[in-house]
Amino acid sequence: MLLIFGLGNPGAKYQSTRHNVGFLVIDELAKQLGTADLAFKEKFKAELVKTDSLVLAKPQTYMNQSGQAIRAILDFYQVKIAADIKNLYIIHDDLDIEFGQYKLQFGTGPKVHHGLQSIYQYLKTDQFWHVRVGIDNRAGDRSIPGEDFVLQNFTAAEQELLSSTIQHLATELVQRLI
Repeated sequence: MLLIFGLGNPGAKYQSTRHNVGFLVIDELAKQLGTADLAFKEKFKAELVKTDSLVLAKPQTYMNQSGQAIRAILDFYQVKIAADIKNLYIIHDDLDIEFGQYKLQFGTGPKVHHGLQSIYQYLKTDQFWHVRVGIDNRAGDRSIPGEDFVLQNFTAAEQELLSSTIQHLATELVQRLI
C-alpha cells in the first residue's frame, strides 16, 4: 500500500499559507487520481481517502504534531515501521528550495522543519520519501523569520506558478505510483 501524506495546518486561517502546500498537493493528487473526496476521521485526526492500494491523507493535528496522526494511520493499517519505509511519501513545504521548484528525495529533508521533526519522533526514522516543495521567494531577504514567512499567504503574483508547480508535481507522483 502506498501512503501519501501532505503536511499543513487545518482551518480557513491557514488554507492559503505557504506551510499548507502539502495539503494543496494532496488535493491535486486526489483530483488527478479520481479518488473520492477526503473525509475527516476522528480516530486518525486526519482527512483521508483510502483505496485498495493507496492512502491519501492530510493530518489535522497542526503541523508540529503531524507525526501523531501519521503514526495512528500507519498503526491502524498495520504498516510495519522499519528502518526505511519505501512506500511512504511526505509532502511538505521547504524553505531550503526556491519557490516553484520541488525535489523528491529519500531520507533527505530540510535543515529545520517542525512537522518533519514530529514525524521523525513518532516513527523513529527519517528514511521515507520527502517530497520537498520550495516556498522560498524572499530573494535573499531574511528580515522575515522563517517561522513567520511560512504562515504568510501566497501572493496573487505567486498563485499562477504555484498552481503549475503543484500540477506538475502531482502528475509526476501519479506516474511514479502507476
